[in-house]
Amino acid sequence: MVVVTGASGHVGGNLVRALLDQGRRVRVVVRDDARAVEGLDVERVQADVLDPDSLKAAFDGAEVVFHLAALILITGGQKGRVNRINVEGPRNVAAACLDRKVRRLVHFSSIHAYSPTPRNVPVDETRPFVGEDAPAYDRSKALGQQEVLAAVSRGLDAVIVNPTAVIGPHDYKPSRMGAVQRMLYRRKMPSLVSGGFDWVDVRDVVAGALAAERNGRTGQNYLLSGHWASFPEFAALVGKVTGIRVPSLVVPLWLAYVGAPFVQAFAGLTGGMPLYTLEALHALKCYGEVSHEKASRELGYSPRPLEETLRDTWEWWRRHDPGLGRDDPGGPAGG
Repeated sequence: MVVVTGASGHVGGNLVRALLDQGRRVRVVVRDDARAVEGLDVERVQADVLDPDSLKAAFDGAEVVFHLAALILITGGQKGRVNRINVEGPRNVAAACLDRKVRRLVHFSSIHAYSPTPRNVPVDETRPFVGEDAPAYDRSKALGQQEVLAAVSRGLDAVIVNPTAVIGPHDYKPSRMGAVQRMLYRRKMPSLVSGGFDWVDVRDVVAGALAAERNGRTGQNYLLSGHWASFPEFAALVGKVTGIRVPSLVVPLWLAYVGAPFVQAFAGLTGGMPLYTLEALHALKCYGEVSHEKASRELGYSPRPLEETLRDTWEWWRRHDPGLGRDDPGGPAGG
């Protein structure tokens, strides 16, 4: 039996499908929105990462646990909520795995756990964790990873994976980057910002996590990166594979920094998510190349081309939202 926490998220939905393709029995821990696993042959259970007893019940009889449940936010610490879920959560998950004698835990951390500086040197697994001055989400992922490592010292067999910016199909909610892509598809993004990030296909992240389950060394972590591209380059590739006209105006990062408080304040007034925040700009500004050499060497990890990912993502969105690219303002240029 394999248990997946956070199964209703973007990575979780893809991971569950890959596990079922392997013929494995899967138990998913879900809460409210379960579209990502709707119609799949899985056992569903309710549990909360802040409730140790519910985790012990969810992990009963499990051989392997994949822990993906996390709070991904670019709007600060949310009065401690980010830390509770991303730090206390892994602590409770690790303890429940020890209690239920789970053979192996695969914990999903993030590239954001690691310091982005120095930027002119590729980030790898030897890079120190972020410091106290880092955004709340980044600090929480570093502290959560350390909680899992502390459990390893108490006898837990755990391995950790650190994806970069995940994009790809089966993005039902959608994810933050999925929402950005939909804005590009619908021509709802008035301009682009300079800066860039490392983008990785969700299916490659899943393949890397499954390889880590099989071959990863206990207590080790593996960066699952893809390809670095500036945001204008990313948008241009979206335009290439979709035929949709993307914005040509590129706002420099310094100007975006000036406008960020106003963008966030407007989102607060309207009840929506801000187009960007200071935390999002920090990521686009600070993170450069991310090395997946260790994962390639030890796990056989090999990310596919970014253009292939964007093409497949577009095709998935077209199937699940047929109006994209036809009659709405996000239709193909000249269409």
